[in-house]
Amino acid sequence: MPKYDAVVIGAGNGGLAAACRMAKGGKKTLLIERHNMPGGCASSFRRGRFEFETALHEICEWGTKENPGGCRRICDEFGLDIPWHMVPDNFRVITTASDGRTHIDATLPCTVKEFVNEMERLVPGCRKSIQDLFDLGTEFHAAGDYSLSVAGKTDPKYMQEHFPNFLRLGSYTVNRVFRAMKMPKLAQDIMNTYWGYLGVDADHLSFLQYVNMLWLYVNHGAWIPDKTSNELTTGLLECFRSMGGEVWMNCTATEILFDESKTVRGVKTTCGEVETKHILCNMNQNMVYATMCPPEVVPERMVKLGNARTYSARMFVVYMGLDRSAEELGIRDYTVFLPTSADTAKEYESGKTIATNCNQVMVCYNVVNPGFSPEGTCVVSLTSTFMDDDWANVDPDDYVETKTAFAEKLIKLFEERYGVTVTPYIEELEIATPWTMCNYVNVPQGAAYGFELKDWDNMMPRMMMMGTEFPVKGLKFVGAASIRGDGYNSAIFSGDTLAKKTLAEMKEEEA
Repeated sequence: MPKYDAVVIGAGNGGLAAACRMAKGGKKTLLIERHNMPGGCASSFRRGRFEFETALHEICEWGTKENPGGCRRICDEFGLDIPWHMVPDNFRVITTASDGRTHIDATLPCTVKEFVNEMERLVPGCRKSIQDLFDLGTEFHAAGDYSLSVAGKTDPKYMQEHFPNFLRLGSYTVNRVFRAMKMPKLAQDIMNTYWGYLGVDADHLSFLQYVNMLWLYVNHGAWIPDKTSNELTTGLLECFRSMGGEVWMNCTATEILFDESKTVRGVKTTCGEVETKHILCNMNQNMVYATMCPPEVVPERMVKLGNARTYSARMFVVYMGLDRSAEELGIRDYTVFLPTSADTAKEYESGKTIATNCNQVMVCYNVVNPGFSPEGTCVVSLTSTFMDDDWANVDPDDYVETKTAFAEKLIKLFEERYGVTVTPYIEELEIATPWTMCNYVNVPQGAAYGFELKDWDNMMPRMMMMGTEFPVKGLKFVGAASIRGDGYNSAIFSGDTLAKKTLAEMKEEEA
């Protein structure tokens, strides 16, 4: 049986970061991936003459070489060197305000100063609350960096002295903090736009998670790789190999093996068994505990925690290869949020069923990267999030008809809300449903976002309880369902952070 210092299961963003960190730490590391290419959702596929980005809208916390974000610094350490494009604006939102009457059409720029100025122009009198919001973001980001630096073993006194608002507001919801800041309601409606990226309505969404993402996007901008996120993940895979890492592609981990003390001793795979004392798993915990571990090794509290958590957004994506350029079609924006209403609670509820869901985000990659598709064409994706498992109610015999009808609804709504016509110019069209995500990335209900970061189960307790989040000795989880939730940068951070924690544990074992 081959022996490794560590085994990483799953070559998604979290798994790749974990594998790279372990290899960089000098450990003999095996990376197992059940597909023939890395990335999971961070990949691409081809239809006809078009290459489609599977999932990435944009990545935050990247930044420039001169002013790199934390995510870029990690990847730079691993030796990743690929070209990037910066998205000129943070987002555009077109919707109806929560009062049911006021039309919203707002485009928000990068940099705090420009963002605050534009919000003041859109909603006179909101300047102070918006500036205060970014000041809180600065404090929260610094608190997060501190927590990561001590692997979650924070000093309460130090936290109180340096990050008092983090402790006071970190567990509150977005709307509760907005109301306390006396932010005008129309400004709240516009600022709540990012809830669609996080999959939780603003009455329940963790303020910590929200303000951290907003701060990162505005301060470091939004970025996309030149050749889709497949370039990012294949690049990280090559970094891992260059540091001596071993990769088994087309290989599925089927069982985690334990010794008599309920400590990890290895992994059974479709390519044979391997021996290891440390596993970093880029999979949903519930799936692993239920199907890959014997019941007696899983603590009862982890079963209860898994049952108490709520699966997050389930993705539905329409991919369109259009035989006209973005300019010819009148598409001028990279990202446009197109919810029916700025009332996030109402949108969350309507997103629970196929019949009522109308929310979507449009991305046109050619606006930022003109060479993304052949000359005279463009690629557009429409992404809608489902907040419940309504696709489980679809009869398999009705699946194709149901997904086609919902895709046609999204396309029609996009044309109406954005004011363009794309239907006659569709050369290639593909549809991904929550079933697609469930089958490809092996996540329950197609919930690629992991678990909702809301109420009691938000980023702050997950980060501060990092030491007890993984009670099965030798087994840790990285990726979307881990300590920081979903997002390319969050997945990379979780992989890197937990690999560093594993390296520290190995050092203690060797002492």
